[in-house]
Amino acid sequence: MSQEFNHITVMLQEAVDALITDPDGFYIDGTFGRGGHSSLILSKLSQKGRLLAIDKDLDAIAEAQRRFVNDERFLIKHGSFSEIEQFVAEQEMVGQVTGVLLDLGVSSPQLDDPSRGFSFQSDGPLDMRMNTTVGESAADWLNRAAEAEIADVLFHYGEERFARRMAKAIVEARQKAPILTTARLANIVSEANPRWEKGKNPATRAFQGIRIHINRELEEIEACLDQTLDVLAHQGRMVVISFHSLEDRIVKRFIRRHVKGDEHLPSGIPFTQAMLNQRLKSKGKAIKASEEEVKLNPRSRSAVMRVAEKC
Repeated sequence: MSQEFNHITVMLQEAVDALITDPDGFYIDGTFGRGGHSSLILSKLSQKGRLLAIDKDLDAIAEAQRRFVNDERFLIKHGSFSEIEQFVAEQEMVGQVTGVLLDLGVSSPQLDDPSRGFSFQSDGPLDMRMNTTVGESAADWLNRAAEAEIADVLFHYGEERFARRMAKAIVEARQKAPILTTARLANIVSEANPRWEKGKNPATRAFQGIRIHINRELEEIEACLDQTLDVLAHQGRMVVISFHSLEDRIVKRFIRRHVKGDEHLPSGIPFTQAMLNQRLKSKGKAIKASEEEVKLNPRSRSAVMRVAEKC
């Protein structure tokens, strides 16, 4: 990167405290970001402990290699946390992982770098890919997708109630000239939004929806959670920090389903607790960022942390 961007790790101490149960264990940081969680995890591990970190972002990979190149306990993989089982299998550690940490959402360096195209705050190329080596950019998708598809993405992923108006405006605008920059997209969807919310940019929900779609974020969370159950050891911990309701709903339902166990046992037949096939135990209630943290880092305001343990 040609420019330094400040990144404040959300719920740093809370997440690592919940994650680490054995300093000799094998842990996974599924979203390395700029290494805030990884650094603290490593400080809690013994010389026998190991940490496997994963990130889609090539800048994050470069940062990991720069900071931890001399730490033999640390390994970084370029890819998605939805490939977690493959990465763990390569280390021959399936079923032996002590804890998995997932810090979902977009890191501050990604948001603050105009060249990445995630934010409407500064003009830049309309990309939005977390992994710039694969897939379709936001510009490519917006300039080819059908109006109905764009509306569905804005409504379901952005929770934008004016999704149809915005989709129509996008299609009309691209007929005049391709939509290639964040500033132009922000202007189009803002003008199509008839009711601006106080304190919120009118393009916020549209940008969120497009970013989630481009990166297949919700599908990847679901795939990762399923694989995490398989790679965790008995009493292994799963710590997940979500940043909006769509993410947290997936995590909450996943934990609840596996805490409850099988729902379709034959009625009228006595059964033991073991027969329920419960795979997780919930470790306390959902935790939100403290008032002090929110003051220091407003982006932590929406963060929710959930912790579960494999039975």
